Amino acid sequence: MIAGSFLLKDLLIDWREGAAWFWDTLVDADLANNTLGWQWVAGCGADAAPYFRVFNPVTQARKFDPDGDYVRRWVPELAKLPTEALHAPWTAGPAVLGAAGVELGQTYPHPMVDHAEARIRALAAFERLSDGRRSSGATARMSR
Repeated sequence: MIAGSFLLKDLLIDWREGAAWFWDTLVDADLANNTLGWQWVAGCGADAAPYFRVFNPVTQARKFDPDGDYVRRWVPELAKLPTEALHAPWTAGPAVLGAAGVELGQTYPHPMVDHAEARIRALAAFERLSDGRRSSGATARMSR
């Protein structure tokens, strides 16, 4: 869900690209689960989540990996960071990063986007889609 939300809402990439990548990459890919899961995240499926649900990756990481065990295992370049800096290393000071051997832009990338700005952009894009449907008469046709 976090990867999907980031791809769709932070980066504004079509859900079908994520679905295709997961389909080609996952060993246990299931067509219905994959497709419907991506549509749910995109807010366009049969049981679509509200389009305005935009997961914050840092908040979710802190909630579901509070001690950083997952990050330390799968992102070893961040393993030596203190827990409070682990999920958002770009917010740590130079001394904290240096002590952990992390150099932003070198040993670990800078953030691709600012999540707060990306969220605003995504919500505006979804609102424009919604406005377009209302003005085109599509909503009236669908309710008949």
